[in-house]
Amino acid sequence: MTMKQDLAVLAKAEYIEVSAEVRYWEDATVNGQEDTDGALIPFKVGAVWTPVIRIADGVVMNWPQGTEASIHYKVCDAGEYWLLDADKKHIAKASGYYVPDGLCHGDKGYGDYIIFKVGADGKIEGWKRPDIDAESWAACAA
Repeated sequence: MTMKQDLAVLAKAEYIEVSAEVRYWEDATVNGQEDTDGALIPFKVGAVWTPVIRIADGVVMNWPQGTEASIHYKVCDAGEYWLLDADKKHIAKASGYYVPDGLCHGDKGYGDYIIFKVGADGKIEGWKRPDIDAESWAACAA
């Protein structure tokens, strides 16, 4: 694909899908309680955390209403990240295993951490729409 084609694909991104192997589940609190083994955090599947976040406003899709979480997960090269279109089809994949820009709010993640707070309404506090650039994302084959 050409850079122009990649940019056209990236412009269609509506969601970020996360598949992150979390090293320390206890680095999160859910409803004020330390989540020692990941049993409290929504979207834990085995050793992997799998939320889907709407890019426009930072809402974690299908987040259980009334649940609050403070997340500070060390991922350290053990994650995969995709951009999804409006139909939630994969359109691009992060070009490395680093945590993409945009998944850290309120602190620096240095590419190794996912850091943010999710309110009871499912919205990430302080969310800012991330820059989606062709250098960080590779378009998926059609």
